[in-house]
Amino acid sequence: MLRHSLFLLALITFLSNSATGADSTPAQVKTATIDYHEGKTALEGYLAYPATATATSRRPGILICPEWTGPNEHARFRARQLAALGYVALVADVYGKNVRPTEVKDCAATAGIYKKDRALLRKRVNAGLETLLKQPQVDGTRIAAIGYCFGGLTALELGRSGAAIQAIVSFHGDLTNPTPADARNIKAHVLILHGAADPIVPPNDVAAFEKEMANAGLDWQLIKYSGAMHSFTNKAANDPKRGAVYQAAADRRSFEAMLAFFNETLAGK
Repeated sequence: MLRHSLFLLALITFLSNSATGADSTPAQVKTATIDYHEGKTALEGYLAYPATATATSRRPGILICPEWTGPNEHARFRARQLAALGYVALVADVYGKNVRPTEVKDCAATAGIYKKDRALLRKRVNAGLETLLKQPQVDGTRIAAIGYCFGGLTALELGRSGAAIQAIVSFHGDLTNPTPADARNIKAHVLILHGAADPIVPPNDVAAFEKEMANAGLDWQLIKYSGAMHSFTNKAANDPKRGAVYQAAADRRSFEAMLAFFNETLAGK
């Protein structure tokens, strides 16, 4: 079980940064850029870990799957938060080094490549998992994948690939799956954190996902946050016409739900 003091420190840091917009790296956290490959494609990850984590004091590892922009400051901020809590967190790169779309149409087009080619998406996210597992500070028996929006889909696809991980968490994630039978490959516990007013992930998609999980006989949970739209965890989200808006209450509650889930699924034996 993670130390209570670390839990309080991370939660205080989270609440403070949510209120102020600060993104500084806590003194007890170290960060690094990690270059890796999937086949011939160069990828660039972002690693954050506790300064006290070593090869003889290994910590649970968290693979962070970012939004459809690719690795961004939101994902890096989450990595630092988790590192302050005592985890080793790696922001994965699915698109390739320097592929960082910013306009909505470009983000949609780039993410669409991988939504249509789930096999390629699985290869890219598994490359991230392999890189996380190579870090000397990581306890390979306690691994989770989390994702935001497109990253939620990415984390789920990692599970559907049969990866040996213990937990999956999706924040306002894309829940579609053209091959629902692949859910039987998931070895992890699953937590879905969803905005009840999300127009981008409609009720039909949620219902289909629930059926997918039930048919696979998985241990899964789905929590809905009232009034929350898409991207409710990202302070930069402010597009009500598209249905993507930050909501502080849902952000805080979903973060707390994830921590409780990790304390259950990633607890030391």
